[in-house]
Amino acid sequence: MWDWSRNYIRITLRNVQVEVKLGLHPWERHPERPTRLLVSVDLFAYQDAQNRRVPINYDLVRRFLQTWKDRPHTDLLEELAEDLIEVCFQDPNVDACRVELIKPDIFNEAEGAGIEVYRRREG
Repeated sequence: MWDWSRNYIRITLRNVQVEVKLGLHPWERHPERPTRLLVSVDLFAYQDAQNRRVPINYDLVRRFLQTWKDRPHTDLLEELAEDLIEVCFQDPNVDACRVELIKPDIFNEAEGAGIEVYRRREG
């Protein structure tokens, strides 16, 4: 389990807007009308006793999100989240991550619908 009693740093990308071919509903399956997503990512790294800065490069995550516009159609947000988590852990300094994927345009009566996944590095 993540040890919240230890010092850590959180690097964040907030509400990155991307378009992706996504969804199970018939109205989401038109390739000419991709789904707008808001993606937020938090990358966590433990710090040592001197609270030294741990270098984490969020450009890797940002560049990966920019490729989503060219992805084949994906049915579920969970698939996107798992792919994004895998990219987060490509940085060896990331000890845990949180990803949030929100469809802001899916329901008229809601600001958005989506998922949030928190994952820690195994081992």
